[in-house]
Amino acid sequence: MRSKKIRYVIAVIIFVIIAVGGYLTYQVIEQKNNLAASKKQVTRFVKALTDQKFSNLSSVLSESSVKTAGYTNKSVQEKYEAIYSGIGVSKVTVKNQKVTKKTTNTYNFQYMLTFSTDIGELKNVKYEGTLKKTGDTYKIDWQPNLIFPGMEGQDKVAITTDYATRGEILDRNNQGLAVNQELNQLGVIPSKLGTGDQKTQAIQAIASQFDLTTDAIQTALDQSWVTDDTFVPLTILYDDVPSTLPTGASIQQVAGRYYPLSEAAAQLIGYVGDVTAEDIEKDSSLVAGESIGRSGLEATYDEQLRGTDGGNLTITDENGNEKSVLLKKDKKDGETITLTIDANAQKIAYESLGGQKGASVVTMPTTGDLLALVSSPSFNPNKMANGITSEEYQAYVDSGNTPFVSRYTTRYAPGSTFKSITGAIGIDAGTLDPSEELAISGLQWQKDSSWGSYKVTRVKETNPVNLYDGLIYSDNIYFAQQTLKMGETKFREGLSKFIFGEELDLPLSMEPAQISNEDSFATEVLLADTGYGQGQLLISPIQQATMYSVFANAGTLVYPKLLLNAETKTKANVVSSNAVNIIGPDLRAYVTDPNAFGYSLNSLGIDVAAKTGTAEVKQSQDDTTGSENSFLFTYDYANHNYLTLTMFEGSTGDWTAIKHVDSLLTYLNNTYQ
Repeated sequence: MRSKKIRYVIAVIIFVIIAVGGYLTYQVIEQKNNLAASKKQVTRFVKALTDQKFSNLSSVLSESSVKTAGYTNKSVQEKYEAIYSGIGVSKVTVKNQKVTKKTTNTYNFQYMLTFSTDIGELKNVKYEGTLKKTGDTYKIDWQPNLIFPGMEGQDKVAITTDYATRGEILDRNNQGLAVNQELNQLGVIPSKLGTGDQKTQAIQAIASQFDLTTDAIQTALDQSWVTDDTFVPLTILYDDVPSTLPTGASIQQVAGRYYPLSEAAAQLIGYVGDVTAEDIEKDSSLVAGESIGRSGLEATYDEQLRGTDGGNLTITDENGNEKSVLLKKDKKDGETITLTIDANAQKIAYESLGGQKGASVVTMPTTGDLLALVSSPSFNPNKMANGITSEEYQAYVDSGNTPFVSRYTTRYAPGSTFKSITGAIGIDAGTLDPSEELAISGLQWQKDSSWGSYKVTRVKETNPVNLYDGLIYSDNIYFAQQTLKMGETKFREGLSKFIFGEELDLPLSMEPAQISNEDSFATEVLLADTGYGQGQLLISPIQQATMYSVFANAGTLVYPKLLLNAETKTKANVVSSNAVNIIGPDLRAYVTDPNAFGYSLNSLGIDVAAKTGTAEVKQSQDDTTGSENSFLFTYDYANHNYLTLTMFEGSTGDWTAIKHVDSLLTYLNNTYQ
């Protein structure tokens, strides 16, 4: 009996142990499952926030908690949507997400969120909350503080933006090139236009006086937001406002970007435009309603000019009273950018081009300061920035004048201005003796019959010809012969000291200057042609002015710069001072010698050296349909304070570079001495 009783006790003990163990195991598994379920719900909740898919919230929120907070599932969704869109939340990230047990059917959770908003980043906002078991699932016990900590009841989130002021672009004398100012905006007030025929006549009068179309005005009036007493903007007036306005017309002052030089500096300075959804997609720091640089220096330096907006992100009660500040950011206004440009020189150079296709570059050759960068024909950047009609824009596109092209960065064959460089290289190579006279007869020449029908031509017959004559009369045959005598190796060695193939350190888009399409000249004809500035030479007006700076600096090349505080960079011994001392006086004689092609400049009474150039643009020597580009290179011979390069594309009649530089040279001589 005793043994039987012992076995019974042991059995009971074993049963109890198994039962307790089973219960404990069940409890562990149950807790593990509950924890996993709670974590899953919190993850769903946070994912709905980070993805901004607020319609998914209702499946994880406790209905009773939502009701207790004074909301419905729909109003919770709408609350999140209103706040997130109102403060411009574009990105939400989560970290440190944790779930821990509180009681049998309650779990605590916590996580941190970081938000990108319209005024900056709101970092590591800490959230805490609970989950309670509802039926077979765990639901989040929702409160308004899960939108932002500190919120309760019907609290709101408000954002105030302190917009940064866009920096201005100034010339070397602090004259504005891109400025912020109040602009006169023309508009109409529908109720004051009248009705019927009276309205039609009023619209026609406004269109006639301000160079608009009646269709454009009617389109503006037909916008969905327009009411009878709304001011409907039409265009910006840049001239004086008329003392009397047509019936229905009105003027309002609006802040805007203004370009005082208008067309004269349009390609260089560029213009701004409103930020679009596509812009924001590319750069989340941009905000709708702001301006962004669209072209020119406005685009190149947009980040510096734009600055950084500031503002406050606050929690307010339902009446708008501030309760706490979530984020405060001080604005940083855009930088002022000061250029080397002289606004007066820029304007005069532009007007000198007379609306023809051309370019003008003015530098201070000893410092590299770019005083003027002009391209013509041009466009009105004020209209581009403040409202251009589709008809006006299409007129630019269809004009055939390519007004948006910067011709001062476009590469051309330089023509005879390049003979000055060929001469200097030949002197340094020891193959060109300035006093040596070459016997040249006639207006055409070829080395021998191997050239086929190709001949080098010149415009004036003189015989014999030395370096002085070759430059004075711009003799293609003389320089072709000297280049052949020099040979390709020595010629290329001399050219390689300049800037061929180099990217210039300028905030401008420009292909490097090139000597030829290939690394060597395919024929002797190409070598000869290159010597007098034709062949496959491609050099932009800026690059030409840079190369010719050697004549104002005893053989040192000075690189161009556009920012006034930029360092002057140089390249020494590009040509020898001896070569400059020979070529320089000949370039001065190009102006003072009555037989020289540049003699017309002598009447200005300015101590200037010069060289003209005409580059033919045609498919072959026999091509009679080709055109010519006209060039003029000048520099201050006495003091080396300024240098100009003027070009007319497709030059015809009186539109040659030398005939349209007088006012520019006069201004430069009076200002930079």
